[in-house]
Amino acid sequence: MEEQFVLREKTLGQLLDACTEKYPDDEAVVFPNFGIRWTWRELSFQVDSLARGLIAMGIGKGEKVAIWATNVPHWITLMFATARIGAVLLTVNTLYRAKELHLLLKQSECENLFFIQGLRDHCFVDTVYELIPEMRRQRRGHLHSASLPHLKRLVCMEKQAHRGMYTLEEIVELGKTVSDELYASRKAQVSPYDVVNMQYTSGTTGFPKGVMLTHVNIGNNGYWIGARQHFSHKDRLCLPVPFFHCFGCVLGIMACVCHGVTMVVLETFSSVQVIMAVKQERCTGLYGVPTMYQAILDNRNFSSFDFSTLRTGVMGGSVCQESLMRQVMDVLHMPEITICYGLTEASPVMSQTAADDPLECKINTVGKPLPGIEIRIVNPDTGEECAEGENGEICCRGYNTMLGYYNMPQETSRAIDAQGWLHSGDLGCFTRDGYLRVTGRIKDMIIRGGENISPKEIEQFLLNMPGVSDVQVIAVPSRRYGEEVGAFFLSCNGAAITLSQVRSFCRGHIARYKIPQYVAVLDAYPLTASGKVRKNRLREMAAEMFPEAMEVRARAANVRRRKN
Repeated sequence: MEEQFVLREKTLGQLLDACTEKYPDDEAVVFPNFGIRWTWRELSFQVDSLARGLIAMGIGKGEKVAIWATNVPHWITLMFATARIGAVLLTVNTLYRAKELHLLLKQSECENLFFIQGLRDHCFVDTVYELIPEMRRQRRGHLHSASLPHLKRLVCMEKQAHRGMYTLEEIVELGKTVSDELYASRKAQVSPYDVVNMQYTSGTTGFPKGVMLTHVNIGNNGYWIGARQHFSHKDRLCLPVPFFHCFGCVLGIMACVCHGVTMVVLETFSSVQVIMAVKQERCTGLYGVPTMYQAILDNRNFSSFDFSTLRTGVMGGSVCQESLMRQVMDVLHMPEITICYGLTEASPVMSQTAADDPLECKINTVGKPLPGIEIRIVNPDTGEECAEGENGEICCRGYNTMLGYYNMPQETSRAIDAQGWLHSGDLGCFTRDGYLRVTGRIKDMIIRGGENISPKEIEQFLLNMPGVSDVQVIAVPSRRYGEEVGAFFLSCNGAAITLSQVRSFCRGHIARYKIPQYVAVLDAYPLTASGKVRKNRLREMAAEMFPEAMEVRARAANVRRRKN
C-alpha cells in the first residue's frame, strides 16, 4: 500500500544532507566514463567546495547559473552547489546552437554560464566566443556584453584555460577564502519555496519558455517518483538520459537523493555503454525513452550479457508499443518498470504506473496521480469537468505546479487558471479503475523521442529559406521516435524545395532534433471556413504520405508533391 502523502518542505541542500547523514559511506554516484566513484560524504564535500567557490566569484542569491553540458561529474555538484547558496540552475539543451543559446541567455537574463569544451562536431567554446567576442579582451568576472548585458561570468568546465573564462579548479581554489560563517549565512537564507531550477520547454507560440521550479516542486516530485519504483539505498540506477531534461535531473537525480539510490551515470546514451554499465555495476534500475530501450535490445551483443539484476526503472517520452514493453519486462528483466506522464510545468510528473501494475496498464495508460497531486479532465471549450471515460483536457493541481514562466505573466496566467489548475494542453480520460489515459493533444507540440519541439519556432526559421512562400510544420507519426518533424511548404513561383536543401539550410543553425525529416510541397493548404490552416488535416496527410515513418527502421523521406 502506498504511504500517506506528507509534504516535504526541504531545500535540495537539506535533502542531500539527510541522505549523507543516513548513508555516508554508500556509493552515491559512479561515472564509468570518467573513472569516478563518490560516496555520499564525498559528493557532499564536492558540493560544498564548489558552493563556496560560487560565493567567492560573487554569485548572489537568485542569480541564474546556466549549465551547457553533457552528464559530466560536476553537473550534479553544480546542481546542489547552486541550490545551497540560493542561486538558480538554468539547464541548457546540449543540442542548442548559437542562435538558440543566445535567445535563452537573453530571455532568462542569465548572469552566469558554465559549459564544457563541446559535443561531437560542435565546439561550445567557439560558440561562446562567437556570441560574446568582448570576452577576448576583458578580465574574467568583469564581462560587459553588448548583446547579453546581464551576463557577468563564464566558466569552462574543463582543465584547459581560455581567455575570459574561469576553470572549475580556479573556482574551487577561490572558495577556500570563504569563511564558515559566510557559507552558513548563505545557506540559512534559502527557502524551500525559492526557485532552484529553470527549465526551458517548447510551446506553440515560438521560442521555449523558462519554467521556474522550486525546491518543494522537484524535491517532492523526485521522492514520489522513486517511491512508485520501491527505491531504497540498496538500488543502483543506470542513468543514460540527459540531465538538462527533467527526466534526468528530477526523475533521476532527485529520486536517487531522496531514497539513497546509487547513480550510475553515462555522459551520453550508448547502447553498448548501457549494457556494460548494467553488467559491471549490477544495476537494479534503468531509465530511457522507447528508442533507447529498443537500441539496447537490438544491440548485436545483447544476448551475451546478463541483465538479471534489473527489476525497475522508468520509460517516458513517448508511447511504448506492446511488443517493446513485453521485451523490456521479460528479456531485460524489468517486470517492475513504470510509465510516467507529465510536463516540465508539473515538475514534471503528475501520474505514474506502479511497479506491480499489469502489462495492460503500462501500455494503455500512464498510471494514477502521484500522492499530493489532483488530476481532473475538463471540457476545453466550457471548462466543465468531464464524466468518467469522456475525453477532455488533462489538468493538475498540487505541490508540483510551477511558480510560473520567467518574465511571462500572461503566458503563466494562460497555463494556470484562477483555481490553480495547470492546463497541460493534452487530451485524456480516466478509466473506470482510476487510471489516466492520454488520447491526444490540443496544442501543436511535436514530441520526438522525449524532446518537445515547437512547430512555430521551426516555421519562423524556415520562412527565411530561399524559394519558400509559406511553411507549416507538423508531427509525422513515427514508430521509432513517437513523432518526427515534417514540413509542408508552399513555394515561390514553383521553386523546387527538396529534403536535402531543407536539411542543409538547417544544419548548424538549429538543433538536430528540430530539423525536418519529412518534406512535402503543396499547391495549397487545407483551410477552415475562416481561412485558417487546418493543421489537423495536415497531420492526417502526413500519416498517409509518409507511412515509412512507422517502419522499424524509418529513414528520411524524399520530397513529395501533392495537390489538395
